[in-house]
Amino acid sequence: MELETIHLEHVPETHIVYAALFQDVKNAAFLHSQLLARNTEFEYAFIDAASVVSRFHVLSAVFKALTVLLDGTLKTPNVHSEVVCSLSPSNNIAEAYRRFGIGPTTRDVIVIKISHPAAPVTVESVRTHLAAHIECASTSPLSDHAIAACTDLARVRKYYKLGGAPALERFSKRAEGEHEEGLVQGTTAQTRRELTILAVSAMALRGL
Repeated sequence: MELETIHLEHVPETHIVYAALFQDVKNAAFLHSQLLARNTEFEYAFIDAASVVSRFHVLSAVFKALTVLLDGTLKTPNVHSEVVCSLSPSNNIAEAYRRFGIGPTTRDVIVIKISHPAAPVTVESVRTHLAAHIECASTSPLSDHAIAACTDLARVRKYYKLGGAPALERFSKRAEGEHEEGLVQGTTAQTRRELTILAVSAMALRGL
């Protein structure tokens, strides 16, 4: 399986991010149950890929969660749950889990694992554990192209309140007469950039 190692700028080298996109996951209900049981062996950020639009979108949430971890001001049980909540434009933690986290019927899952001094892990241990416990059709790096194939545009519009956004209006005109969800992967890079800016801006303004 493919597992990417990411070193974010302006983050200590001791804090390493491992990430992968799992497509057509067969056992999302099992993974969800492990989170509900607070099984520490499954301490990951399991993100529903349908709710995000780009790599930068995801990594913005990761950076925000790491900043909170380093400041010692976590509002959720751990840095991984903080990643999921950081995607939300609201302060409602339960809603953030429900909208951006994994659920029993989630199909495509972005998995983030953060290694830091208080809880160090290796890329080998993460890869072995995920390969043993996630049943899926394929995995891929966290690229814009791979994420776009999973995005549910209607869901993104609803969660970030983007009903009148120009980027979405232009997309809707191109998609006229065709099924919106199936065309998400055909959006232009410019449209994805605009949607990313809108989503990340909403995340940054949370609580204001």
